[in-house]
Amino acid sequence: MKRSSFERYKLKKTLEVLEKKKGYHTELVSLYIPPERQISDVTNYLKQEYGTASNIKSKSTRKNVMDAIQKILALLKNVPKPPPTGLAIFCGAIPTNGQGTERMELTTIVPLEPIKIYKYHCDNKFFLDPLKEMLVEKETYALIVIDRSEADFATLKGNHLEILKKITSGAPGKHSAGGQSQRRFERLIEQAGHEFFKRGGEYAKELFLEIPDLKGLLIGGPGPSKNKFAESNYLDYRLKNAILGIVDLSYTGSPGIDELIDKSRDILQNVRYSEEKSLVQKFLTMLVKDDSLVAYGEKEVRQALNQGAVGTLLLSEDLDILHVTISCPNCNYREETTIKKEQLPSLEQETQYRHCPKCDSSLLSIETLKPIIDELGELAEQTGADAEIISSETEEGQQLKQAFGGIAALLRYSLDH
Repeated sequence: MKRSSFERYKLKKTLEVLEKKKGYHTELVSLYIPPERQISDVTNYLKQEYGTASNIKSKSTRKNVMDAIQKILALLKNVPKPPPTGLAIFCGAIPTNGQGTERMELTTIVPLEPIKIYKYHCDNKFFLDPLKEMLVEKETYALIVIDRSEADFATLKGNHLEILKKITSGAPGKHSAGGQSQRRFERLIEQAGHEFFKRGGEYAKELFLEIPDLKGLLIGGPGPSKNKFAESNYLDYRLKNAILGIVDLSYTGSPGIDELIDKSRDILQNVRYSEEKSLVQKFLTMLVKDDSLVAYGEKEVRQALNQGAVGTLLLSEDLDILHVTISCPNCNYREETTIKKEQLPSLEQETQYRHCPKCDSSLLSIETLKPIIDELGELAEQTGADAEIISSETEEGQQLKQAFGGIAALLRYSLDH
């Protein structure tokens, strides 16, 4: 089962938080439970570790490890069996403000993919490698755009496109040969082309052959040059065997790379870079065709979400907006607002001196802070919408962020009445 980009985003952010947490000694517990493991086996093992922990010499470390194990055991009492992808649990005493201020914290994660290991681990930091590995894109596509005058080499992995190399041929143009015979001039062009393709093959071997997760090679370009390069013996046989497509293009250079990706969507349909471009292009097309079936901007999109009208929510990964709830404990007054992260200190200071507009008490305070990506993404999940996190790696991703404030939606139905 393919997990949504919002789920991947949440895991990434959770791991970033966990990675910053440190204990004073080997007292942070990481536990990985694969889906086929019996919970009773896990609890029996933890009870043995609890007994072993009682022998730890340091009083504080002994207490913290034993408390962490107890907290995990209490959690597992309510878990009849692991989820289909298993369960990862992280528990330990985290200092909040120096020694002696430790607070026991517990985090559970249902992994994106089935856990393959059963592991209990104690350290002064959490063991996160198996989950971090799930976020690594495992397939790389090699791209070559070539004609008789230039060649560009790139890789596409997940939502990251990297231009690796550009070479030019220096081959003479197709103008008149002047005093030279036409046949000799054509031989010069052919020889220069041969040397250029040979050099291109050497660069392809150097740049692509050592990629451990190479999924395949796409070659494109205007005219017949690309076919000659791909079908002759310029490429190493291993790269030649990896060719997934040879595509006619109108451009070379970086525009040619983009065109090659666009024209290879059937092959690259599960590559995140192509998915993101397609999602934003679908939104832009619908905006022109029937703008009643799209929404953009926080206010409009939030309204559509609350009405259950959103089919696909698009959120820029670079959004730096917080959703803030301010409340008064005296009369239960609540208000919600959104601010940029940089405005938070000013809001905190302002709230400190404000009086409640309902009961005039001075107890008004910030109750919750949440990144708007999380808040709107969770609202989308609750209403059955797909939440998609769009990076700024593509031109479309940049357009979503700059022209539409990083928040847009494709609607299930029109909200116009």
